[in-house]
Amino acid sequence: MSTHEVKVPRSATSIHVTALDGIINVNSLFTLAVFVGLAWNPTDRSFSLVDDPDCLASRSVAEGLVSFHVFSFASFLFSSVVAQGLKQAIRLSENHHASAAPHHRHHEAGGMLTHVNKTVLRAGMLICAVGSVSGCLFLMLALIDFVQVKLGSLSCRGFWTMSAVAPLVILIPAAIIIYICVVIHAFMR
Repeated sequence: MSTHEVKVPRSATSIHVTALDGIINVNSLFTLAVFVGLAWNPTDRSFSLVDDPDCLASRSVAEGLVSFHVFSFASFLFSSVVAQGLKQAIRLSENHHASAAPHHRHHEAGGMLTHVNKTVLRAGMLICAVGSVSGCLFLMLALIDFVQVKLGSLSCRGFWTMSAVAPLVILIPAAIIIYICVVIHAFMR
Protein backbone atom coordinates (compact mmCIF):
# COMPACT_ATOMS: atom_id res chain seq x y z
CA MET A 1 0.00 0.00 0.00
CA SER A 2 1.45 3.37 -1.04
CA THR A 3 1.78 6.28 1.36
CA HIS A 4 -1.28 7.99 -0.11
CA GLU A 5 -3.42 4.86 -0.26
CA VAL A 6 -5.54 4.37 2.80
CA LYS A 7 -8.13 1.89 3.92
CA VAL A 8 -11.50 3.53 3.85
CA PRO A 9 -14.80 2.04 5.02
CA ARG A 10 -17.00 1.13 2.09
CA SER A 11 -19.68 3.40 3.49
CA ALA A 12 -17.27 6.32 2.95
CA THR A 13 -16.58 5.29 -0.64
CA SER A 14 -20.31 4.91 -1.25
CA ILE A 15 -20.67 8.57 -0.22
CA HIS A 16 -18.07 9.48 -2.85
CA VAL A 17 -19.87 7.34 -5.44
CA THR A 18 -23.17 9.06 -4.56
CA ALA A 19 -21.53 12.48 -4.92
CA LEU A 20 -20.08 11.45 -8.29
CA ASP A 21 -23.53 10.20 -9.35
CA GLY A 22 -24.92 13.63 -8.51
CA ILE A 23 -22.26 15.35 -10.60
CA ILE A 24 -22.97 13.04 -13.53
CA ASN A 25 -26.76 13.52 -13.30
CA VAL A 26 -26.64 17.32 -13.08
CA ASN A 27 -24.02 17.56 -15.82
CA SER A 28 -26.14 15.29 -18.02
CA LEU A 29 -29.10 17.64 -17.70
CA PHE A 30 -26.96 20.66 -18.50
CA THR A 31 -25.31 18.83 -21.40
CA LEU A 32 -28.72 18.00 -22.85
CA ALA A 33 -29.87 21.62 -22.48
CA VAL A 34 -26.72 22.89 -24.17
CA PHE A 35 -27.05 20.33 -26.96
CA VAL A 36 -30.64 21.43 -27.62
CA GLY A 37 -29.47 25.06 -27.57
CA LEU A 38 -26.91 24.30 -30.27
CA ALA A 39 -29.69 23.17 -32.61
CA TRP A 40 -31.07 26.73 -32.75
CA ASN A 41 -29.83 29.14 -35.43
CA PRO A 42 -28.96 32.44 -33.68
CA THR A 43 -28.65 34.38 -36.94
CA ASP A 44 -32.28 33.72 -37.95
CA ARG A 45 -33.83 37.15 -37.33
CA SER A 46 -37.41 35.78 -37.56
CA PHE A 47 -37.11 34.55 -33.96
CA SER A 48 -35.90 37.88 -32.58
CA LEU A 49 -38.28 40.08 -30.61
CA VAL A 50 -36.31 43.26 -31.34
CA ASP A 51 -37.97 46.01 -33.40
CA ASP A 52 -35.20 48.62 -33.30
CA PRO A 53 -32.47 47.72 -35.84
CA ASP A 54 -29.88 49.53 -33.68
CA CYS A 55 -30.59 47.06 -30.85
CA LEU A 56 -30.16 43.89 -32.90
CA ALA A 57 -27.35 41.72 -31.60
CA SER A 58 -24.20 41.76 -33.68
CA ARG A 59 -22.79 38.79 -35.50
CA SER A 60 -20.08 38.48 -32.83
CA VAL A 61 -22.79 38.00 -30.17
CA ALA A 62 -24.30 35.17 -32.25
CA GLU A 63 -20.84 33.65 -32.68
CA GLY A 64 -20.24 33.97 -28.94
CA LEU A 65 -23.55 32.24 -28.27
CA VAL A 66 -22.50 29.21 -30.30
CA SER A 67 -18.94 29.22 -28.92
CA PHE A 68 -20.07 29.45 -25.29
CA HIS A 69 -22.54 26.62 -25.89
CA VAL A 70 -19.74 24.44 -27.23
CA PHE A 71 -17.38 25.38 -24.36
CA SER A 72 -20.14 24.63 -21.86
CA PHE A 73 -20.95 21.31 -23.51
CA ALA A 74 -17.27 20.31 -23.47
CA SER A 75 -16.85 21.32 -19.81
CA PHE A 76 -19.89 19.38 -18.60
CA LEU A 77 -18.95 16.36 -20.69
CA PHE A 78 -15.36 16.48 -19.39
CA SER A 79 -16.55 16.67 -15.79
CA SER A 80 -18.98 13.78 -16.29
CA VAL A 81 -16.39 11.53 -17.90
CA VAL A 82 -13.88 12.18 -15.10
CA ALA A 83 -16.59 11.49 -12.49
CA GLN A 84 -17.57 8.28 -14.26
CA GLY A 85 -13.91 7.20 -14.31
CA LEU A 86 -13.56 7.85 -10.57
CA LYS A 87 -16.71 5.83 -9.88
CA GLN A 88 -15.37 2.93 -11.90
CA ALA A 89 -12.01 3.10 -10.13
CA ILE A 90 -13.69 2.99 -6.71
CA ARG A 91 -15.91 0.08 -7.69
CA LEU A 92 -13.03 -1.83 -9.26
CA SER A 93 -10.93 -1.22 -6.15
CA GLU A 94 -13.71 -2.53 -3.93
CA ASN A 95 -14.19 -5.62 -6.10
CA HIS A 96 -10.45 -6.27 -6.41
CA HIS A 97 -9.77 -6.09 -2.68
CA ALA A 98 -12.87 -8.11 -1.82
CA SER A 99 -11.98 -10.95 -4.22
CA ALA A 100 -8.19 -10.87 -3.72
CA ALA A 101 -8.29 -11.73 -0.04
CA PRO A 102 -11.76 -12.79 1.06
CA HIS A 103 -10.43 -14.17 4.34
CA HIS A 104 -8.84 -10.79 5.19
CA ARG A 105 -11.98 -8.73 5.09
CA HIS A 106 -12.03 -6.14 7.82
CA HIS A 107 -15.26 -5.04 9.36
CA GLU A 108 -15.54 -1.54 10.72
CA ALA A 109 -18.79 0.21 11.54
CA GLY A 110 -20.73 -2.58 9.87
CA GLY A 111 -18.90 -2.33 6.52
CA MET A 112 -15.82 -3.67 4.81
CA LEU A 113 -12.71 -1.65 4.11
CA THR A 114 -11.37 -0.91 0.67
CA HIS A 115 -8.13 0.66 -0.52
CA VAL A 116 -8.52 4.14 -2.00
CA ASN A 117 -5.79 6.53 -3.04
CA LYS A 118 -7.12 9.58 -1.24
CA THR A 119 -4.94 12.03 -3.20
CA VAL A 120 -6.16 10.73 -6.56
CA LEU A 121 -9.77 10.71 -5.37
CA ARG A 122 -9.55 14.30 -4.11
CA ALA A 123 -7.77 15.49 -7.25
CA GLY A 124 -10.36 13.79 -9.44
CA MET A 125 -13.25 15.30 -7.52
CA LEU A 126 -11.59 18.73 -7.73
CA ILE A 127 -11.22 18.30 -11.49
CA CYS A 128 -14.93 17.40 -11.71
CA ALA A 129 -15.80 20.53 -9.73
CA VAL A 130 -13.65 22.73 -11.98
CA GLY A 131 -15.32 21.24 -15.06
CA SER A 132 -18.79 21.81 -13.63
CA VAL A 133 -18.03 25.40 -12.57
CA SER A 134 -16.53 26.29 -15.95
CA GLY A 135 -19.52 24.68 -17.67
CA CYS A 136 -21.89 26.81 -15.60
CA LEU A 137 -19.93 29.98 -16.37
CA PHE A 138 -19.90 29.25 -20.11
CA LEU A 139 -23.61 28.41 -20.01
CA MET A 140 -24.32 31.72 -18.26
CA LEU A 141 -22.38 33.59 -20.97
CA ALA A 142 -24.28 31.67 -23.66
CA LEU A 143 -27.59 32.58 -22.03
CA ILE A 144 -26.59 36.25 -21.88
CA ASP A 145 -25.82 36.15 -25.60
CA PHE A 146 -29.12 34.32 -26.20
CA VAL A 147 -30.98 37.11 -24.39
CA GLN A 148 -29.22 39.70 -26.55
CA VAL A 149 -30.18 37.86 -29.73
CA LYS A 150 -33.81 37.49 -28.67
CA LEU A 151 -34.48 40.69 -26.71
CA GLY A 152 -31.86 43.18 -27.87
CA SER A 153 -28.24 44.03 -27.17
CA LEU A 154 -27.11 45.05 -23.71
CA SER A 155 -25.92 48.40 -25.06
CA CYS A 156 -29.57 49.43 -25.64
CA ARG A 157 -30.38 48.74 -21.99
CA GLY A 158 -33.90 47.58 -22.80
CA PHE A 159 -36.11 46.72 -19.81
CA TRP A 160 -36.72 43.09 -20.84
CA THR A 161 -33.08 42.51 -21.76
CA MET A 162 -31.80 43.86 -18.46
CA SER A 163 -34.47 42.07 -16.40
CA ALA A 164 -33.57 38.78 -18.10
CA VAL A 165 -29.80 39.23 -17.67
CA ALA A 166 -29.89 40.48 -14.05
CA PRO A 167 -30.89 37.13 -12.47
CA LEU A 168 -28.29 35.35 -14.59
CA VAL A 169 -25.40 37.54 -13.43
CA ILE A 170 -26.58 37.52 -9.80
CA LEU A 171 -27.87 34.01 -9.14
CA ILE A 172 -25.42 31.91 -11.14
CA PRO A 173 -22.24 33.47 -9.67
CA ALA A 174 -23.82 33.29 -6.19
CA ALA A 175 -24.56 29.58 -6.68
CA ILE A 176 -21.03 29.00 -7.98
CA ILE A 177 -19.52 30.76 -4.96
CA ILE A 178 -21.64 28.61 -2.61
CA TYR A 179 -20.60 25.48 -4.54
CA ILE A 180 -16.92 26.41 -4.35
CA CYS A 181 -17.21 27.07 -0.58
CA VAL A 182 -18.83 23.68 -0.05
CA VAL A 183 -16.13 21.94 -2.10
CA ILE A 184 -13.37 23.74 -0.18
CA HIS A 185 -15.06 22.85 3.11
CA ALA A 186 -15.24 19.19 2.05
CA PHE A 187 -11.53 19.24 1.18
CA MET A 188 -10.58 20.68 4.56
CA ARG A 189 -12.28 17.83 6.40
